Amino acid sequence: MAPRPLIKLNGVVLPSHMIAAEAQHHPAHTPAAAYQAAARALIVRTLLLEEAKREGIVAEPELIAPGKRELDDEARIRALMETHILVTEPGEAECRALYDEASSRFRSPDLFEASHILFLAHPHDTQAYTAAVAQAESIIAELSGAPGRFEAIAREHSQCDSRANGGRLGQIARGETVPEFEKALQELQEGQITATPVKSRFGVHVLKLDARAAGETLHFEYMREQIADYLAEQQWRRDVAAYIERLVSQAQIEGVDMSSASAKARAA
Repeated sequence: MAPRPLIKLNGVVLPSHMIAAEAQHHPAHTPAAAYQAAARALIVRTLLLEEAKREGIVAEPELIAPGKRELDDEARIRALMETHILVTEPGEAECRALYDEASSRFRSPDLFEASHILFLAHPHDTQAYTAAVAQAESIIAELSGAPGRFEAIAREHSQCDSRANGGRLGQIARGETVPEFEKALQELQEGQITATPVKSRFGVHVLKLDARAAGETLHFEYMREQIADYLAEQQWRRDVAAYIERLVSQAQIEGVDMSSASAKARAA
């Protein structure tokens, strides 16, 4: 394997062991890509710390989580950003424009009242999974002639704790169940039972939709603050990216393409 090119910042070689240690924080499709991403991150961090030092910035580490404080370098970078990057509060018209353009994003979630009968089986256990499918098909056939027996059959046969409630799962919102379960719920009408077993990573389900409540578009006044926070954060990220681009453009960097460093800052 060809040796990696030396990576230099203003004529100083970044130690390969330091880049390799940083690479664990930058998952990528290949080790080489992770190494490059780590080098970019180290260069940006070094440039920011050098700028903070040049400006004489001193910062006290802040509490960022219960029992966890910033590292000294993190505190100096935060203080540097607070000095140069101001949070811009968007106006009413800007917030209203985003709300009008993407009103579908500002909806309360669809809610489902559902019940199921579960036959536990691991997908990798072919024999057990096939048997679970056969059990579910048998139950569906029985329920096709007597749908009112769903609760009694759930209490007798289901292998989920919900059997104690006749299979009732209560209220479910989008994203709270596995995709195949949610897809089946969306396709059912109220009171309908799935015509075929629903297969998931947990096993095989016979699913019934008891009730559905469609989400509603939330009023602008209710979403105004969240929209403003979102727009302000997006502008802040753009300003950070521009600031990093300026520092990078003023530095002499060899051995790594820095074009994606500011792009990552914008997307972070």
